[in-house]
This record gives sequence, structure tokens and C-alpha cells, in this order.
Amino acid sequence: MPQMAPLNWLTLFIYFSMIFILMNSLNYFSFMYKITSNFKDKKIKKINWKW
Repeated sequence: MPQMAPLNWLTLFIYFSMIFILMNSLNYFSFMYKITSNFKDKKIKKINWKW
């Protein structure tokens, strides 16, 4: 509304921007992916040199 002071528009913009950034960061950092490690499955080949 044009009757509102510009300070109110600024505070609303900052408020919604902070909520937007907060929700995006929570969504980004709360995503937990299952780590599939193949370290247990790998066999170490030992090469015994016959000198």
C-alpha cells in the first residue's frame, strides 16, 4: 500500500529474505545422502616378489 512508510517495506523485505535464506540453507544442509563406501569390499593385492 502506498500509505505505508518505506521503512516498513524495507523491514518486510529483510524479514522475508532472511526466511528465504534460512529455509534454503536448512533444505540444503538437512539433505542426508547414504554414503556408499567400497573400502570394505576392496582387497589389497599383495605382490610377493620372488627374488
